[in-house]
Amino acid sequence: MLDRPMVLALVASFCTMVGFYLLLSVVPLYAAEAGGGNSGAGLATAVFMLSTVLAQLGMLDVLARFGYRAVLVVGLLLLGPPAFLYGPLAEVPAILAVTLVRGAGFGAAIVALAALVTELAPPERRGEALGLYGVALTFPTAFCGALGLWIVERSGFGLVFVTGAMTPLLAAFAALGISSPDRSEERGGAGLRTLFERPALLRIFLLFTSCTAVSGVVVTFLPLSAPGPGFFSAATALLLLGLSATLFRWWAGRFGDRRDPRILLIPGLLCAALGMAALSLEGFALLGGALLFGAGFGMLQNTTLLLTMQRVPKAEYGLGSTLWNLAFDAGTGAGAFVFGFVVGAAGFSWTYVLCALLLVATIGLVPGKGAERLS
Repeated sequence: MLDRPMVLALVASFCTMVGFYLLLSVVPLYAAEAGGGNSGAGLATAVFMLSTVLAQLGMLDVLARFGYRAVLVVGLLLLGPPAFLYGPLAEVPAILAVTLVRGAGFGAAIVALAALVTELAPPERRGEALGLYGVALTFPTAFCGALGLWIVERSGFGLVFVTGAMTPLLAAFAALGISSPDRSEERGGAGLRTLFERPALLRIFLLFTSCTAVSGVVVTFLPLSAPGPGFFSAATALLLLGLSATLFRWWAGRFGDRRDPRILLIPGLLCAALGMAALSLEGFALLGGALLFGAGFGMLQNTTLLLTMQRVPKAEYGLGSTLWNLAFDAGTGAGAFVFGFVVGAAGFSWTYVLCALLLVATIGLVPGKGAERLS
């Protein structure tokens, strides 16, 4: 399974997510300090994710025409180098404009990566391959969120922006070495209407969108609700969350090759809900909540991706990747934007409790056993 194309794909995945996660909590903080306040912080995340989603909506025809590798490289060039501009452009409108461009690049790159890894993986070990892909994606959360805030506290924003610009460039070099699969059979022209034609896909899409809406609240507002240096802070919590999500995303992939991955959905939702409620507390409860949320969210990420890819034929891996990433990024942006107003009206603690209740309610979307499984 770990041949040269797969290893390069995993390296590209890792570097892509370093560039993404390193700035995910830093840019909202930068926008807030530039005069945007809490609403500016939420808007920064929302703009990035809106741009990402709009790019993803056009990916099906683009992937079919140009192939995974070309789309990946172009996306990485849009994600990385524009971050150099954050430093000299310290006004909120300019920050949002740069973020808009980076979001489009991320949308293209992440859709191409998921489809590429699925294509390269042996069918009997697809869950494990997606688990390793998940590790490459989520391991940066184990240190990048905390690292970005730590660098800002000690050296300012400039070094973070330079690092966030360079790592996607490294990913682009790795992507150039991947032999892109033949996409002559990739189907373009499908879109969101596919969700309404396939109820099992729709349920997974809505379930994961609810989860990512809550994660958008965490990455955007936890640095504001638990600020400052010290052990019981957002930096430590984000570190523990990332480690937990990485471990459980890999474990869920191995589990999914051996048993029905669907049975992990309810435990994952409950675990994430408990963790989210605990994030409204302080001290060890805050850190325990980060571990629980990371474990639940890690399980849900790999399980929903595997279930989505099982419900599309091989010629529609680009569609499956687009839908899953659309749920991830649309949910993250919507959560940051909508709950930004809730934070302003009710405060952080009540917002986190409402997010926990949303996760519990999402259990009603868990699909039936074996529904519409195609691959």
